[in-house]
Amino acid sequence: MTVRRKMVTVLFADVAESTGLGERLDAESVRSAMLRWFAEARAVIERHGGTVEKFIGDAVMAVFGVPRVHEDDAARAVRAAAGLYEALEVVNDELEREGGVRLAIRVGVNTGEVVAGEGDVLVTGDAVNVAKRLEEAARPGEVLVGSATERLARTRASFELVEPLAAKGKSAPVEAWRLVDAVHDGAARAVREDVAFVGRQHELRKLRAAFDHVVSDQVCHRLTLLGPAGIGKSRLACELFDDVGTEATVVSGRCLPYGDGITWWPIADIIRRLGGIEKLPELLAGSDDADSLVERLRGIVGAGPTSGGQETFWAVRRLFEALARRRPLVLCFEDVHWAEPTFLDLLEYLTGWVGDAPLLLLCLARPELLDERPGWVSGDGVASLSLQPLSSDESQELVSMLGVGEAMWRKIVEAAEGNPLYAEQMAAMLADGPYADEFVTMPPTIHALLAARLDRLPPSERKGLERAAVTGKEFWRGAVVELTPAADRDQVGQALMALVRKDLIRCTPRSPTGCRRMSMRTPANSRRSLATTSSRRFGTANRLLPPTRRLAAWPSVPASCLGVVASARLRATTFPPP
Repeated sequence: MTVRRKMVTVLFADVAESTGLGERLDAESVRSAMLRWFAEARAVIERHGGTVEKFIGDAVMAVFGVPRVHEDDAARAVRAAAGLYEALEVVNDELEREGGVRLAIRVGVNTGEVVAGEGDVLVTGDAVNVAKRLEEAARPGEVLVGSATERLARTRASFELVEPLAAKGKSAPVEAWRLVDAVHDGAARAVREDVAFVGRQHELRKLRAAFDHVVSDQVCHRLTLLGPAGIGKSRLACELFDDVGTEATVVSGRCLPYGDGITWWPIADIIRRLGGIEKLPELLAGSDDADSLVERLRGIVGAGPTSGGQETFWAVRRLFEALARRRPLVLCFEDVHWAEPTFLDLLEYLTGWVGDAPLLLLCLARPELLDERPGWVSGDGVASLSLQPLSSDESQELVSMLGVGEAMWRKIVEAAEGNPLYAEQMAAMLADGPYADEFVTMPPTIHALLAARLDRLPPSERKGLERAAVTGKEFWRGAVVELTPAADRDQVGQALMALVRKDLIRCTPRSPTGCRRMSMRTPANSRRSLATTSSRRFGTANRLLPPTRRLAAWPSVPASCLGVVASARLRATTFPPP
């Protein structure tokens, strides 16, 4: 059985005062009511990407992050908690009509590291216990969440702090927050426009040149900004918007990672920002087929029947052409790596078919988009721009503006490794409370981003990254080969090159000794977690071999690299036994 440490969010929901329900109804009626409620609860949880682990008496326990981690698992769990109350209203209306009774529930949600496995028990750990204690402390109709959940979901929901809980089995009071409202379409992270824009001048000039091109040639151009989460794609786009705002109409739409009706959500988002369906007749004034266009566009925002794909494509193109012919149009689509295939088809269609209209399609996406759509950045009217980490000087300039004391800014610059979001989140975490000077802890927001990305890797790439992490930030291909079972060694090269393409590792030219040196592109905390996972997989058997036999088993490693490989093995054997 595969066992791994994971950061997950656990939800407990329990029916309050169920004993009194049994006094008012016979056993069969109670069972029928509870089964109806459990069915609704399961549907809500699974719709938000959670997994129901078990029903315990009157309670349901669900896990968000198993089998696959999502960067927004905490927000999904909070939304699911709010959705449980919405579903309960429907169930209660039926129960009241049938038997004059209503159910009440209380919910606890908590995020933390657990040991995840397979079978009947998906997760174990303190995070599970705290989630249960939060549920027990909640009043009927209330959702209480732990501090880590609040930090992760605060951009997607609003909370209010309650008195710390004296939870059973905990030596210190548990910080708790009450859910006030869950926002269903908010941005995952707000752009920090209160901090001056740092670096990226070359990239900004390229964006401006793309805009000038569509205006001068009256054409449609699709430009994709590629980079990992937090690298600064949205901030760079905002700088472009400020630059061309007086010359063009600028509108943005966001792709959502899950939910009902998300295919056309970015277009519906844009229509809402343009004034909604009531504004469409005015926007399309002068078009011979305005009424037909409005009818098809109403279906996109859910105000009418949905048309077929080609008819929808046609209507969207005509709307954007009408807008662009009045004034140059910049459409920014965020999180395109989450877009549905049909929406990507639409963007490709617009690129090729919009005519005689200055339209810039700016797509913000992570590199994994190219795994799903390899040809996305090739063809006429198409370009891409990959954002690289900030330089050390630029990172220092950014951190200096975040109010970090001189004693800590160097550590943050080193830990963030050129990622602006990582630096901002680390600085915010320091502002929330004192932390030890010798180490900068990874904020839960960053941990969630990285965990979700690593969890999506194919097994061969994940294992390759784990073995590379054993040696530290820099490693040699030969070391990874030697840490890999003999039967899988022919896959190491392919796995490492895939990780290079995904910008998780960086490859350097061969050294004079013939060794291939590479470096990790993940923060130190993430490398420690990967290394621990890897060492626990092979460490026990390796510890039983004396050093001389370990060295004798590596004839394929160049002598110049042997010290590195030996160091890797030593690191692997110094972790605590599993």
